[in-house]
Amino acid sequence: MEDKLIEILESYGYPVRRQGSLAENEEYPDDFFTFWNADSYDSSRYDGKTCGIVWDFDVNFYSSNPAHTYFVLESARKKLKSRGFLISGKGYDVPSDVATHTGRGMRAEYLEYDQKGEL
Repeated sequence: MEDKLIEILESYGYPVRRQGSLAENEEYPDDFFTFWNADSYDSSRYDGKTCGIVWDFDVNFYSSNPAHTYFVLESARKKLKSRGFLISGKGYDVPSDVATHTGRGMRAEYLEYDQKGEL
């Protein structure tokens, strides 16, 4: 499921990084996404088999342009929803480790199902 999330975010042309993966001496790009797989858990089981999994991601966007921070994350929210991700609300502020950037985040869940119970 990470691959699907990354593919959608990369379609914006900005770097996509796992949250916390920037090296200490690495400069922040002007604009970039981060993500973190916060959890994945069974949503349904039948006859001892897992038939559904909920993938829970934190998705963040950071920018040196505060207006861009809001605009791009909102656009990504709509695109992720159109591709089957469940997103409640319009996001929240996230801290940035540098004074030049602002950040916005959202929680994106994806429900994966397999009626055969082969998950």
